Amino acid sequence: MYLASLLPPYPPPLMDSITLSWVQDALRISRTAISSTSSLWLPSSESVAATGGGELVNPDDPGKDPRFRKLVEAILFGRKFVPTYNLVLLAVLLVFTAWHWAEKLALRQRKRRIDGSDGKADDRVDEAWSSSSSTIEGTATPPDASQKKTDAADETSPLLAAKPTKRKALGIRKPYYLLKSWMQYQPRSIPIINRALPTNAVSLFVIAYIALNVFYNFYAMPLSLQYVFVFADRCGLIFSANLPILYLLAAKNQPIKFLTGYSYESLNIFHRRVGELMCFEALVHFLGMLFVWYGLLRRLGFTLAQFILNRLVLLGLGAFISYQVLYFTSLGSFRQRMYEVFLATHILLQIAGLVFLWLHYETSRPYVGVSLAIFLIDRLVFRLWLNTTSHPATLTVLEDDETLLLSANWNVSDLKSVFIPKNMRNGWKPNDHIFITVPSISHKYMVQAHPFTIFSAAPTLTQDEEGRHAWFSLLIRAQADSGFTRTLLEHSRSHPQTRIRLDGPYGTSHALDVISSSDTAILVAGGSGIAVAYPLLYALLQPTSTDPENQSSPKNKRKVKLLWIVHSPSHRDWVPHEKMKELEEWGLELYIPAPTSVVGRPDVRPILREWVEGERTGIVVSGPDGLVRDVRNTCAGLIGEGVGVKVQVEKFGW
Repeated sequence: MYLASLLPPYPPPLMDSITLSWVQDALRISRTAISSTSSLWLPSSESVAATGGGELVNPDDPGKDPRFRKLVEAILFGRKFVPTYNLVLLAVLLVFTAWHWAEKLALRQRKRRIDGSDGKADDRVDEAWSSSSSTIEGTATPPDASQKKTDAADETSPLLAAKPTKRKALGIRKPYYLLKSWMQYQPRSIPIINRALPTNAVSLFVIAYIALNVFYNFYAMPLSLQYVFVFADRCGLIFSANLPILYLLAAKNQPIKFLTGYSYESLNIFHRRVGELMCFEALVHFLGMLFVWYGLLRRLGFTLAQFILNRLVLLGLGAFISYQVLYFTSLGSFRQRMYEVFLATHILLQIAGLVFLWLHYETSRPYVGVSLAIFLIDRLVFRLWLNTTSHPATLTVLEDDETLLLSANWNVSDLKSVFIPKNMRNGWKPNDHIFITVPSISHKYMVQAHPFTIFSAAPTLTQDEEGRHAWFSLLIRAQADSGFTRTLLEHSRSHPQTRIRLDGPYGTSHALDVISSSDTAILVAGGSGIAVAYPLLYALLQPTSTDPENQSSPKNKRKVKLLWIVHSPSHRDWVPHEKMKELEEWGLELYIPAPTSVVGRPDVRPILREWVEGERTGIVVSGPDGLVRDVRNTCAGLIGEGVGVKVQVEKFGW
């Protein structure tokens, strides 16, 4: 139907001779052609022989026009070319897989060396540990210098400066460290819209992804108005080719985590960029088809209403509108204000968009089928069946009257099989998160699942125990005047007991791998970001010995430090005093500055520079965007100076 509009204009009598049946045949071929389809409108060998081998131009059959054949060949080329796009993405995935497993092996070997499990003690680390392991005693040398300040110090006093970290003589490697520093740097937020930007490394990867799609859009594409249909068709193909990666990045249960070490929440930024690019491709496809209507169908007597109400166009509009609405309801400003609407529309519109696309565009069906399978397996098989458990829970409103502590406990059963996914009855790992549903609040929350980081330490199995017991808790801050967190807080005032449904756990061990393989481990928490830091600290410092006399001895020879920035004095009670004291006895160096509501936000940059020491320092940060950016850029500056620093950012807020 659309191809004829791209032909050079014929004289009016010839235009009138183009029948609608021929136009419909053109549409059918363009919709159903695949990579193996041959050009159906090429003239037969007999016809070419009859003309002496010359070009055949039959005004009664424009399909035999050589100019039209070029359009058909361009469409068929797109069918063969675009499928290679997914092969390129697969090659990129394999590169990241090799990188991840090489890094994981290196971190594991370094951890064994630091923990001393290989029997080779590190004298330098032993000497560094002997200085101090508590906030009160400090880390200055000589020891008596810190002892004089003991009586006046407390956990809100800053740690004394450690030994200055030796900077490497960079020499010819200086450009490498400067590039590495620049890649780690996080620019300021975009003005006016105040949107936080990722690191330069992530931005470069996103730009490379967009450049790859631009290449597939324009490769072997003549820049001529008569090829508008071909270009619009190519945009539709690229939209379809991106569907599987869009749904794979959104799935909570996916092979990418095993291959690359990145869980779905770490990949969310790429999921959003893929969705935005697909919406743009769909827009260009739609505008291109409007141009086709204006260039041909309007002159054939088709009104705009007839064009839009055509079954094929209506199905395409349904898919287009579904994914455009998905994009707008996924914006951060919308999610923060109407999270429940975002959840509902994200499920319904995804299914609707896939159905419309399946019926609209036959060439897209392989991509739609794979995407639908990913969506259904993740939602139905894993999230609603294998990963879901139900537990009784206790709700406690904390002293600030804006924070809720949700607690539960159960016996943990060990799951030996690697093929069966684990759920919460099998325990969790430090820094994991879950999706919680509380059906008793109201009917509309019976099918809603909201994500939270697990606040409590992961259950462990000691040598004299036959099983484990899970002590589970969530730290939930009411975020708005309405919504799930506010409703749950109000519900807990009159209902201290309820039943919860948990979907999970989800997450990766990368943060723990980074700090456990470092000479110095630093955790920076802003406010409720302590829910990320506490389980990591517990896993890092918990003594392995069951002998009561050795309970106060450190688990390893690394230095472990925590900077916790709170807004209000009452927020310090989120972690019970005895729990924090226990961590300090195990070797934690703790610094809690004065609350920001009293003195404002502290400058974390000089604190981090004082704390970084040893050959390698691992830093994990969880908090507001401003805090994350300060920590990242401080580490970027240290990397540029040749200091061995690795920073891991854990998601704060959803």
